[in-house]
Amino acid sequence: MLPQSMPDPTDESAPSPGAGRPLRIRPLAERKNLVHKEDFAKVLPPVGGFLSWFEALPDIYGSKSLKHVVGEIVTARQHGRQVGVQLGAHVLKVGLSPLVIDLMRRGLITHVATNGASAIHDWETAYQGATSEDVAANLPDGSFGFWRETLTALNGAAKRAHERGEGLGEAIGRTILEEELPHRELSVFAEAVRLGIPATVHVAFGCDITHMDPDLDGAALGAATQTDFWRFCETVGQLDQGVWLNVGSAVIMPEVFLKAVSIARNKGQLGDDFLTCNFDMLSQYRAVTNVVQRPPKQGRSILAMHEIVLPLLHQALLCTAEARGCLREAR
Repeated sequence: MLPQSMPDPTDESAPSPGAGRPLRIRPLAERKNLVHKEDFAKVLPPVGGFLSWFEALPDIYGSKSLKHVVGEIVTARQHGRQVGVQLGAHVLKVGLSPLVIDLMRRGLITHVATNGASAIHDWETAYQGATSEDVAANLPDGSFGFWRETLTALNGAAKRAHERGEGLGEAIGRTILEEELPHRELSVFAEAVRLGIPATVHVAFGCDITHMDPDLDGAALGAATQTDFWRFCETVGQLDQGVWLNVGSAVIMPEVFLKAVSIARNKGQLGDDFLTCNFDMLSQYRAVTNVVQRPPKQGRSILAMHEIVLPLLHQALLCTAEARGCLREAR
C-alpha cells in the first residue's frame, strides 16, 4: 500500500506533470546565445615544425604525460585497438567539436561518449550555429531551459530511438542528417552516424533542460540511453591495449566508465593492459579514481583548459601519425 503522501500512479485523477499553470515555452530564436560557431577551433593539417616543438617540451609532469598519451593513441590505432573519448558538455561549449570530428574522420577516435547536456549543445549548434544560454539572466523569470525547438527535437529523437531500437546518440545524429540542419558539419553525432562510429549519450534524469518538457516520454528516453549504455560496454570490453580519454566530465562519465569496466571483467573480456587519461581544468575525485587509478595498468591526469590542451593534442596526434607514416586522410 502506498503511503498517504504519495499519489497512486494508477489513479487517473492524480495530478499530471503538466498540472497547474501551463509552462511557458518560447521559440529558440528569442534566446541570446553565449557560444557561436565563428569562435570555434579551426582544423589545421599537420603544421610544419610542430612535432619538433612538441618533442622539445620537458619530459616532466604534464608535458611528459601528454607526449606519452599521444604516442600510445597512435600506436593503438596502428594496431587496430580502441581509442575512446568520453566528454563533458564544456568541451563542446568551448568550440572543440571540429577537432573531435577531424580525429574521428582520420580514424584516431573509435567511440565518443557523453552526457545529455552535450547532446543538447551538439543539436543546437547544428540547428542554429550557436548554443549555451545565459543561465544567470534567464533563471530569475523561469525562462531558463524552456526552448521549443530544442525540447521538440531532442525528445522527438528519444521517441524515434525507442521505436527503431536505436541508441540516443545515433537517433540524434540521424535526425540532424535527415533534416539537413544547416550547420550539421559541426555535429559530433551526425558525423558519427556518417562514419559508422558509436556515439553514445548517457543521461542522468533531471539534469538536462529537455527533462523539463511535460511532453517528454520518459520511458523512451530511458530505453534509448540504456541501449547506448550497452553499446558503451561493448567498446570498453574491447579496450585491451587501447586508450580511453576522459575529457571534462567530473561525475557522470567516470561513473559510467567504472560500471562498464566491471561488466567487461565480469564477462571475462578485459584485463588492465590499457591506458587511460583524464583531461580537466581541476583534479576531480571520481575522474581520477574511476578512470585513472582503479581500472588500468597505467593512467595519466593532465590539468589544463580544454580550449588549450585539445588543440595541442589534435595537432600532436596528426604530426605523430604523419611521422610514422600512418596518418589517414580525413574521410
